[in-house]
Amino acid sequence: MCSWCWGFAPVAQALAEQAKAAGVELHLVVGGLRTGSGSALEPNTRRYILEHWQAVQQATGQPFTFEGALPDGFVYDTEPACRAIVTARGLAADCAWSLLGLIQRAFYVEGRDVTLASVLVELAEQAGVPRIEFAAAFDRADQHAATAADFTWVQDLGIAGFPTLLAERNGQLALLTNGYQPLDQLSPLLGRWLERAACA
Repeated sequence: MCSWCWGFAPVAQALAEQAKAAGVELHLVVGGLRTGSGSALEPNTRRYILEHWQAVQQATGQPFTFEGALPDGFVYDTEPACRAIVTARGLAADCAWSLLGLIQRAFYVEGRDVTLASVLVELAEQAGVPRIEFAAAFDRADQHAATAADFTWVQDLGIAGFPTLLAERNGQLALLTNGYQPLDQLSPLLGRWLERAACA
């Protein structure tokens, strides 16, 4: 539920394929952009967010649906969507990336409320996660704890902007990007890191 992450999705996909081709394992960590407010969006905040979405659309070309987006009473809480990713990651790691894309498209293009467990269960099933297993695990205490652990890891690194891509070798982290950048800037950067990793 981060508009720049949705804008970045095609770039992230291309970089993931580049990394996989070099035999590098990928790990998806959720950052917790807007969690636990519990209150509905104020009209001014809604206007600001939709203007932000328009800027992302113009910069990235990713599709957004603005009519009916963020309806009255909507509580913009990213924790359930983050927890869905963490749950999928634990049950069927290969499906977590697919679920991320489905959640993003459902929220930004289809105007669906991805804070609802029923919607997330449906999307998880579409991503290939067994529905019954996902539904049983999604609200368990260990999934809440694992999601909070992701948030803490991100905060402890001082990451405040999304998307963020890190590369790790021998326990050392390298920042590839903090924020949106186009593929033609990031692919050579990743390529150089992969070359150095192969030589290490």
